[in-house]
Amino acid sequence: MEYRRFGKTELQIPVISCGGMRFQQGWKEDEPIAEDSQRNVEACVRRSLELGINHVETARGYGTSEMQLGKILPTLPRDQIIVQTKVGPKKEVKEFIDTFEKSMSLLRLDYIDLFSFHGINDEATLEATLACLDTAQQWKREGRIRDIGFSTHGGVEIVRKAIEQDVFEHVNLHWYFIYQDHWENILEARRRDMGVFIISPNDKAGMLYRPSEKLLRLCEPLHPMVFNGLFCLARPEVHTLSCGVARPEDFDIHMETVRLLPRARETVAPIERRLREEMARVLGEDWAATWDQGLPRWHEAPGEVNIEWILRLRNLVLAFDMLEYAKMRYNLLGEGGNWFPGNKADRVREYDLSDCLKRSPHAARIPGYLAEAHEMLKGEQVKRLQEGD
Repeated sequence: MEYRRFGKTELQIPVISCGGMRFQQGWKEDEPIAEDSQRNVEACVRRSLELGINHVETARGYGTSEMQLGKILPTLPRDQIIVQTKVGPKKEVKEFIDTFEKSMSLLRLDYIDLFSFHGINDEATLEATLACLDTAQQWKREGRIRDIGFSTHGGVEIVRKAIEQDVFEHVNLHWYFIYQDHWENILEARRRDMGVFIISPNDKAGMLYRPSEKLLRLCEPLHPMVFNGLFCLARPEVHTLSCGVARPEDFDIHMETVRLLPRARETVAPIERRLREEMARVLGEDWAATWDQGLPRWHEAPGEVNIEWILRLRNLVLAFDMLEYAKMRYNLLGEGGNWFPGNKADRVREYDLSDCLKRSPHAARIPGYLAEAHEMLKGEQVKRLQEGD
C-alpha cells in the first residue's frame, strides 16, 4: 500500500480507502443483522487491514453500515485505523446533534478521525452546515472528532464556495475521467492544504465494475477500474479513492492500481489518448472539444432540464457504449433531489431553449440531441441510493 499526507489533517492516508456503503446488509438501519452479513463485513474490514487499507469511511445515511462496523471497529487497535463518518447538516442544530450522537453510539468509538458534513450540494445545505459548524468545532475541542471536512455532489460553484470558507480540513468530491469539472476546486483545496478524497471512482465514474465490451477494448491492457484509479492518483493533488466493496476479494483489482501507481502517468497516457480520439472520431472533433461550452445550469433551463448531464450521458453512450450506466443516471433525474438535480428531457420539444443556449456554439443542435438522448435512455424511474447516491 502507498500512503499520502492527507493535507493539514497530517494523517498518512492509504491511496485506496475502504468504502462502507456496499457491504452493509441493507438500507433499513434498525433491521436485525444476519450472521452471514456480519461475517462478511468483518471479513472485508480484516482483508482491508491486511492490505494496508486502514481508512474506513461510512455515513449516517448508509443503512446498517455504522451498526455493523460498530461490531468490529472497537476490537481493532484504535491507533492503527482511520475512521470517517458523515452526517448531514440540519436546519435545527439539535437534530444535527442527535444524528451525530446516533452515529457515535452505533460505531461504539470514543472519537472519529475524520468527520464530514454530508452533502453540501447547494446553498441551503451550505447554510445549514455553517449553522452547525460551531457544534462540530466544539466536538473537535473535546476530542470527539479530530478533523472536520465535507462531502459533496454539488456543482462547481457551490463546492468552490464551501472550500473558500476556509474552515474545512478535507473534502470528498467527484472527479474522474468522465467527469473532470472539479479540477480547479481540487487545486484550490490543495492551495488550502485540504485532504482530497474522490467519491465513487468505480460506480458513478461509469459503473466500471460492469464495463461495456468497447470500453474494455479501449482500456486495454488495463481494466477500466484500474485505468480510472491510475488516472486519478497520477495527480498528487488527489490523496485517496473510496472503493466500496461487497466482498473481501473486491479489493484485489484495486491492489493492481496500487502496484502500477509508480508508473501511473506513462501507463494511462496512451489509454487516455485512445479514449479521447475515439470520442472525437464518433462525435466529431468540434463537438468533442466544445460540447459543454456555454451550457446553462439545470435551474436556468426551462423545465429545469439538466442539459449538461444529459448531453454527457449521450456522449458516453455513443463513444463508449456505456448504455447501462447512462440509463441508470438518466432515470435518476427528477428523483435525485440535490444529490443529482434537474429533470429529464421528456418534454424538451415543448420548451424554447434558445435563450438559455445563447452562449453555446451548438445551440441549434442541442434540442435535437436532448430529444434523441431521452429516446435512448428513458426507462423505469430509479430511486437514488439514500444519501449514498
